[in-house]
This record gives sequence, C-alpha cells and structure tokens, in this order.
Amino acid sequence: MSIELRIPDRDTPGASTARPGTAELIQEARRQVEICNACRYCEGFCTVFPAINRQKAFADGDITQLANLCHNCRGCYYSCQYTAPHEFALNLPAALNEVRQDSWERLVWPQPLARAFHEHGVRIAGMLVIGLALLFWAVSALRPDEGAGFYAYLAHNAMVAIFAPAFLLPLVGIAIGLRRYWRETGAARFRLRHLWGAIGQASYMRNLNGGQGQGCNFEQGDRYSDRRRWFHQATMYGFLLAFASTSSATILHYVFNQPAPYGFFSLPKLLGVPGGILLVIGTLGLAHLKAKADPALGARRVWGGEMAFILLLCFVSATGLALYAATGTALVPSLLAIHLGAVLAFFLLMPFSKMVHGFFRLTALIAEEQRRNP
Repeated sequence: MSIELRIPDRDTPGASTARPGTAELIQEARRQVEICNACRYCEGFCTVFPAINRQKAFADGDITQLANLCHNCRGCYYSCQYTAPHEFALNLPAALNEVRQDSWERLVWPQPLARAFHEHGVRIAGMLVIGLALLFWAVSALRPDEGAGFYAYLAHNAMVAIFAPAFLLPLVGIAIGLRRYWRETGAARFRLRHLWGAIGQASYMRNLNGGQGQGCNFEQGDRYSDRRRWFHQATMYGFLLAFASTSSATILHYVFNQPAPYGFFSLPKLLGVPGGILLVIGTLGLAHLKAKADPALGARRVWGGEMAFILLLCFVSATGLALYAATGTALVPSLLAIHLGAVLAFFLLMPFSKMVHGFFRLTALIAEEQRRNP
C-alpha cells in the first residue's frame, strides 16, 4: 500500500488537514526511490539520481539526504512512465519535497517555532506587522537628539541592540539544525575541496538546469525552461550583494571610523543598490512561476507559507530601494521604520521559513561532494 501524499484542498468539504508523520513520509519516498533505482531512466537528470544509483538499500538518513539534494525541477516526473494512473503512482518530486520540508521542521531549533510558520502565510504576515509596529515605536520613542542620515531617527546603538540578537539567535537555531542533519544523514568529515565543489554547484545552480543543460520543468509541465534558475540566481546574488553591502558598512564604521550616511559611489551603495534591484526582480519572478506551477508536484500544505516568504523578501528589498530614493525627504522616518520592521521580521523568520532551504541545500551538496570524492 502506498501512502497518499497529495494534501486535500482545505476548502474541500470533509477534507482532512492531517499530514503523514516522518516515518510514513520517509517510507513512501523510499518506495519510490527504490523503483527509480531499478529503472534508472532518469540517471542523468540531476545530482539526485547518481546518488540513488550508488546504493541498493536506503536508510532513513539516506532519504533525508536525497530529499535535500532535490531541487524540485520536476523533469523526472514528466519523463517517468510509472506516474499515475500506473499502479506504481510515482510522484518523486512531491515525495522528496515532503521529506525535505519535514526535515527542516524537525531539525531546526526550537522545533515548535520551526513548525509554526512554514504552512501559514498569515502568520508570516503577522510577524511582519509585529516588526513594523516595533520599529515605528522605536523610531518614535528612541529618536536621538542628534545624528546624521538614518541615525537622526534611530541611533546606531539602538539599531545594534535590536538587530544583533535578531540576526545571531536565528543563526544559532539554524546551526543546531544543520548539526542534527549532518548526524542524521551519516555524513563524514569533509575537506575544503568538498566545500568549494558544493559552492560551485550552488553558484551555477546546475541542478536547476535539468542536469543536461536544457532547463527544468517547474512551471511549464513537459516544456523546458531556464527561467526558474535565472530568477533563483537573481535572488541569491541580490541577497549576497545586500549582505556584502551591510558587511562593508559595518567594516567602514568600526574599522575605519567612517559612519553612515554613505554617498552613491561608496562600497555599501555600489553593492546594495544592485543587490536590491536583483532581489526585487528575482523574488517577483519566483512568485510568478510558483503561481503557474502544479502544486501537486510539491508540498502543497506549505504553498501559502512559501509564497508569503517570497513576497516578504521582495518587500524588504523594495522598501530598501524606496528608502534610499527618499533620502533627504520627509518620507524618511516612515520608510525607515517600514524597511527596518520588514528586515526584523525576515531575520526572525530565517530558521522557520523557506529561507532555511539555502543552508540545508548547501550542506546536502557538501555531503554529496564528500561521498562522490572521499
């Protein structure tokens, strides 16, 4: 008996909202992986299938590793002869997506919070409202007597007091989750070359290229497209540029005693403005493709949470650009509170939203590099 992974629409009368447990999800994914291992038609598609072909038996940790290697490009589904109505009823993208989603929710600390936001876009919106309210209060109540630029409305020390713990504590939760993942999957100690190999794969996003260079099938069914990879790259590189912008500003402030504000040709602005633009383009593109894609080939129950997180990241980058454009105007205090409130919500949600997939995906790629080239 196979376990039904397709979650009923919540609006369907009498539909159950219960989902299978971890053991059931892994067992169903194992059943499908073993059929794929016998067939091997898709062995050149992406990193997942060579990893499957190296083994004959799959422990629970092996299935968790395969699930986090999967990029949900869906090419294997449209090439498979054993999908429904065949009695095997394979839907490997959905089976691995359910296990992958479950692994984030199980392993990230603290677990109750890890399970709270993935499914519920409304809760993510609620966290944004809380972040906005807190920053509007801070800009109003903690306004300094003097300061330049943004520091005229919220002092540097106040920003550090708010955002340092909001950034560092979520990273602790993610680090605990990654340590648990490494143990669960039985990964061995890796070397620097394994890390560089994984970073190379992540930077190019080869697995979103279908493994054969023709693109993936995420939003167009059996037609290939590279758009999802392009939008992912725009989002990833935009985020890295924005992070580099903040880091360079921190170095200028503390090492070279050059506090903000910075001119357009300064390093923080030369990195941050293109980063923000790429983030807006990438997140809007990903939201558009997600709206077109078949939800039955993913973890349907988290569709709303994933879409809400994409839109939150878009909102963070768009308000950052608007804040920069409004420099020197009366709009700055309000836009500063809106932007920083969105950033605060984003930081706090990092371990409990789709953002965590980047950390787990890179870890899975490192483990795969170690297994391929011990």
